[in-house]
Amino acid sequence: MNRLMQLLLLTILGLGIAGCNTTRGLGQDIEQAGDHIEDAADDAEDALDGDG
Repeated sequence: MNRLMQLLLLTILGLGIAGCNTTRGLGQDIEQAGDHIEDAADDAEDALDGDG
């Protein structure tokens, strides 16, 4: 029984660590997409300012 509990705890720990890395990666992807959107908005604003 003790061996089974150790295996279960290691499995839960491994899944928890994997989940944290996945969440961090997703956050970085969202941040990068936001940066691209902000750059595109700045470019559009500059284009409109140049026309006026």
